[in-house]
Amino acid sequence: MYYALIRTKLGTVLVAGNSEGLKVLNIQDGKRKYSIPSDWKQNSTFFKVVEEQLHKYLAGELKEFDVVLSPDGSDFQKKVWNALTKIPYGKTVSYGYVAEMIGKPKAARAVGLANSLNPIQIIIPCHRVVSSNGKLAGYAGGLDVMVELLEIEGIKAKDNGSGKFSI
Repeated sequence: MYYALIRTKLGTVLVAGNSEGLKVLNIQDGKRKYSIPSDWKQNSTFFKVVEEQLHKYLAGELKEFDVVLSPDGSDFQKKVWNALTKIPYGKTVSYGYVAEMIGKPKAARAVGLANSLNPIQIIIPCHRVVSSNGKLAGYAGGLDVMVELLEIEGIKAKDNGSGKFSI
């Protein structure tokens, strides 16, 4: 597995993958920092396209990524993550809506758990999923990062006081 650390306006981003595709894109300054296994090899050239597209997205110049994804997870998680890639840029949906998208309308909580374990943040846009009442429930990269990602896409989050946001 190859990896690279990319400096962005969101902080350091870890990307990892192999010939199958991108397996990890994680904001290292967020709530869930990945440890880099000793058998991974650093190779920033391998991720040049990912880095270029990530910087363009963060600058508001790119709406759709063109990267081969290969996240590791259960079949259910992969189904959820695939559904997340269908949420249009600049739109948000609820966990219940994603559950309906995958044909499991009563699985909103399970969708929420799969969403929280998304290994490819930003490209698999888990930041576009909010509670049914519009509240931002959390984000592995940090709530402030979720707000920033939504704002890049033109979605204004309102501060409801004490660090709680809604759209």
